[in-house]
Amino acid sequence: MSGRIILGPPEATPPGPHDHIVVQTDDGTELRYTDARRFGMMDLVPAAALAAYRPLAEMGPEPLEPAFSAAYLDRTLAGRRMPVKAALLDQKIVAGIGNIYACESLFRARLSPLRLAHTIAGNRARRLVAAVKAVLAEAIAAGGSSLRDYVQSSGELGYFQHQWAVYDKTGEPCPGCTCDPVRSGGIARLVQSGRSTFYCPVRQR
Repeated sequence: MSGRIILGPPEATPPGPHDHIVVQTDDGTELRYTDARRFGMMDLVPAAALAAYRPLAEMGPEPLEPAFSAAYLDRTLAGRRMPVKAALLDQKIVAGIGNIYACESLFRARLSPLRLAHTIAGNRARRLVAAVKAVLAEAIAAGGSSLRDYVQSSGELGYFQHQWAVYDKTGEPCPGCTCDPVRSGGIARLVQSGRSTFYCPVRQR
C-alpha cells in the first residue's frame, strides 16, 4: 500500500529515518527498503524452502500463471457468498490483486462488485480471468500506478493511473459505455471491506 524498494547504484544520501534495510551486493548494486508506515516485512528464506514457507504456501495462484483459470475460479468460488470484489482481494484465493486492479478488472469483465462470488462460473469466470490478466499485463507494461510514494524498483514513476477506466472517477462517464451519466450518476463509489470500490452500475451486472 505504501513504501518502496529501490534497486540501483548506491545513493549519495545516507539512509533516511524510514530506510529500514540497505543491502549492498558485491557488484556495487544497492537495495534500499523504505517503509514509513511499517506495513511491509522482509525475510530471508533458502530457495529450497520457499514452497513450504507459510506466508507463501497459503497464497492462491499468481494471476498471470496458467493455474489462475476459469476452471480454478469455478472450483474455488463455488459456495462462497462473499462479494466477488472481496474474493479478488483475498490473497488465499488469488495472490497480488490490489484494490485498483480489482475495480478495473471487474469493470472490464462487466461484472458488478456486489455480485456474490459463487455466481462467478462458466462464461463469467472466463471473462473475469481474461480481464484480470489483461489489466495486470497492461499495468506492468506501464510501470504500475503511482499514487502517493509508489515508484518502480528503478525509482521511476508508473503511468497506469492514466489508463484507469473507473478507479477514483466517481460521477464521470465510463469509457465505452452507452449509459447517460446525467441519469445514472456515472461511475459510482461504495465501500466494501473498508476499501473504496468504483464501478458502473449500468454496465456491470
